[in-house]
Amino acid sequence: MAKTFASQGDLEEKTTSFTEIGEGLYAFTAEGDPNSGVIIGDESVMIVEAQATPRLAQKVIDRVRNVTDKPISHVVLTHYHAVRVLGASAFNADQIIMSDAARAMVVERGQEDWDSEFQRFPRLFQGHESIPGLTWPTTTFDTSMTVYLGNRRIDLMHLGRAHTAGDIVINVPDQNVMFTGDIVEYHSACYCGDGHFADWADTLENIRAFQPDAIAPGRGDALVGRHMVEEALDLTGDFIESTYAPAAKVAARNGTLKEAWDAVRALCDPKFKDYAIYEHCLPFNVARAFDEARGIDTPRIWTAERDIAMWEALQA
Repeated sequence: MAKTFASQGDLEEKTTSFTEIGEGLYAFTAEGDPNSGVIIGDESVMIVEAQATPRLAQKVIDRVRNVTDKPISHVVLTHYHAVRVLGASAFNADQIIMSDAARAMVVERGQEDWDSEFQRFPRLFQGHESIPGLTWPTTTFDTSMTVYLGNRRIDLMHLGRAHTAGDIVINVPDQNVMFTGDIVEYHSACYCGDGHFADWADTLENIRAFQPDAIAPGRGDALVGRHMVEEALDLTGDFIESTYAPAAKVAARNGTLKEAWDAVRALCDPKFKDYAIYEHCLPFNVARAFDEARGIDTPRIWTAERDIAMWEALQA
């Protein structure tokens, strides 16, 4: 390859933050690296997103222990991607929850996704030797379920396809706070390599309809206050549309993937080039947008080999 993936050269450690976004609710953020969420109930704690390895998960646990000594009883995973789920064993939770669709994706493509992400983003897999294997849920659901941590009600919902077909969001009604996973990002690129562009905007509007006062997004700063929430929803929607529209125009005239890449860059670079992981995501985003525009509804499985072949095609 003429060049390596941008993510392969991203080796600088990020500064983490732990922001209270509601009473007993926290967002663990890391300058564009995957975020996690913390929900403290009457007697136990729920974690949202498990990080990529047990070593990285321990950073979340350390922050939790600064605010509570309650046991961690639940880990909720908003989707199946390796960087979100493979650290789950560190929490020793009795319950690991995913949507039915997310579990099906672990079956179908979990190992391939792990191999792909490990190859192209080595820094996010610190301590990878401690990963015991694929993360499997103990509990799954179709469209919604409710968990009670004592008197605290937590609603888990599939509001539509977006970042993946199995995305869920977590809503805490008593504080009007949501944890959205990678459906919503803030000044960080969306990874769309397994996404559904045509559905994403509607899913964002389904989140907006709750009028949350705060959101823990998948990447980027915690969103506290309605103004910041609305800004993030708008920026995410613009990112998705700006990525898909140019690729779709190229596909409609039977152009090439490289032409779609150039067209997306022409529109997106001026808007988003300073976003975290923009260059990391861009080739996968263009490839998926080009596929969807040509009628491929189910994202093709990324493998380490397919990653390289796609990247070489874009460098030609």
